[in-house]
Amino acid sequence: MARIFSYRSIKLAAVGAVMALSAFPAQAQVICGGHDYLVARLAEAFEEKRLGYGVAGEAAIFEVFVSAKGTWTILMTDVKGQACILAAGDGWEDTLATAVRQPGG
Repeated sequence: MARIFSYRSIKLAAVGAVMALSAFPAQAQVICGGHDYLVARLAEAFEEKRLGYGVAGEAAIFEVFVSAKGTWTILMTDVKGQACILAAGDGWEDTLATAVRQPGG
């Protein structure tokens, strides 16, 4: 019999897995899959849309997805299109970009 799992519980499990990564590196699991598949699931389950992205050299792209309800997800995608949810949560707040002050300035 097939079971239907809530994507919210999968997302919460991913957050737990990432947080446990430093404590139990051999046992931790992060949710990974094809980029297009994970993006579609974020849109379907959480109504999250990409807010922005950054490139980490030639190795990966980091994307931030957010919803109007305040949920957020950080997704890392490698050059082969394999994506992993690195962090997720609630309470996202948009802020204006501000310059970081230099020490002593």
